[in-house]
Amino acid sequence: MTLAKLATTLSTLALGLGWCAPVLAADWSQTEAQAKGQTVYFNAWGGGEAINSYIDWAAKEVQSRYGVTVKHVKINDAAEVVKRIQTEVAAGRNNHGSVDLMWVNGENFRSLKQAGLLYGPWAESLPNWGLVDLNKPVRSDFSVPTEGYETPWGTAQLTFISDKAVTPTPPRSATEWLRFAKANPGRVTYPKPPDFHGTTFVKQLLLELAPNPALLQQAVTPQAFASATPALWAYLDELHSLAWRAGKSFPASAAAMHRMLADGELKLSLTFNPNEAANLISSRQLPPTAYSFGFTRGTIGNVHFLAIPSNARAKAGAQVFANFLLSPEAQAHKADTRIWGDGSVLDLGKLSAGVQALMRNKAPGALAESVPTLAEPHASWVEALETEWLKRYGAR
Repeated sequence: MTLAKLATTLSTLALGLGWCAPVLAADWSQTEAQAKGQTVYFNAWGGGEAINSYIDWAAKEVQSRYGVTVKHVKINDAAEVVKRIQTEVAAGRNNHGSVDLMWVNGENFRSLKQAGLLYGPWAESLPNWGLVDLNKPVRSDFSVPTEGYETPWGTAQLTFISDKAVTPTPPRSATEWLRFAKANPGRVTYPKPPDFHGTTFVKQLLLELAPNPALLQQAVTPQAFASATPALWAYLDELHSLAWRAGKSFPASAAAMHRMLADGELKLSLTFNPNEAANLISSRQLPPTAYSFGFTRGTIGNVHFLAIPSNARAKAGAQVFANFLLSPEAQAHKADTRIWGDGSVLDLGKLSAGVQALMRNKAPGALAESVPTLAEPHASWVEALETEWLKRYGAR
């Protein structure tokens, strides 16, 4: 048997067992050699000052270590990037696309995967994949199997923020949230969907209010939607009548809510980063008395991922950058609340004691309590919920 046939046989056997072999050192050296001199256009949300600074740091690191240039293309909505990729491929631009790596959410990952617009599988061949915590949902994105077409980057969980000096006892469920709104008219709200945080808040309510939450883990159907959502709309009708500006207007983003919380205009804010309040206290955007909390029965949590489009120009450079972002050094730097405060996807038991200590450090204001993590509804529910929300409330 030739060496090539042996490699093919081992690869086939590994896939059959559901196991991906660690990347061979020689193969990865070849990838690094190909990456040198490439420019990676990294399309990622650009609305967070701390996140932008972190990406800038990581870009400088891979430039100095691997000779890869990373350009952060700051976007507001990943769906617009998906449309751009679709347009490019439809026009025959199959190898020289404008996107080399993208920060993608479950809904858009599902769209790209279904359309065959993703490069891969590649993620589980990265050298740092062996450090990933496989007990986290790193192989499923909004109930869609990743199958090596995207690599985990960080963890997130819906977290609420308040100020102990103003609100010492926060609401701990959707029911208590509504009761809180009745006691504090005009002081609660949420970002307007399809803003990511706004849609996540609506999904959180749906998980609590749907008569059969198990339905939400399956692809949405008209029958399932009609069965699951009536209690949600009744709840929102009542909440909006008590909300900021009587529910006739909504903040554009979670960042806007943070500012309104700091100004005393709101009593509650929200985030998808359990460490964001600590970060905002550190940067003096929130008072030292700000704190984080969750719902008693849990809040939505997930892993966020990076993907390479099928028509990427710098696929090798994108993999080298993604592998660096998955390294203990980059993950620990990202977890530092003074930098970003984003949760790690690595298995702490596989890391040095020093790195473990860095990642376990909790700054004042960060989520200090244990909040159960609730699985995201299937990706197909996002568009259905946003469409109905806009139909009911978007024109106000």
